[in-house]
Amino acid sequence: MPQRYPYPPSACPAERLHYVPEGTRITVAGLVILRQRPGTAKGVVFITLEDETGIVNVIVWRNLFEQFRRAVISGRLLRITGRLQRGSGVTHVLAEKIEDISALLDQLTQPRQGTIVSGANYE
Repeated sequence: MPQRYPYPPSACPAERLHYVPEGTRITVAGLVILRQRPGTAKGVVFITLEDETGIVNVIVWRNLFEQFRRAVISGRLLRITGRLQRGSGVTHVLAEKIEDISALLDQLTQPRQGTIVSGANYE
């Protein structure tokens, strides 16, 4: 029986990404723990998100970076929708849409009812 995972707009926890088929459009969310824009990457930005279950690697292409510049640069909590890609044992989300949901950080101190970012309950 195939594993269930949330579809956009619900956010998929990092620990469930291994159930998602490659090329699937998926939404992830988490705290930004690292942003990298290496000079050798031709404008590509690499973002590492962390949720309660693990780490998610995100690739932001140059044209998308320009479109979502403010969220990429200043967002502390991001929701990113894109295509799942696997290669050489590494899983990435190729970003298509980036949302700064940092305003939801205040809710993290409230009692938990489901997943705050997506509003969905996971088993």
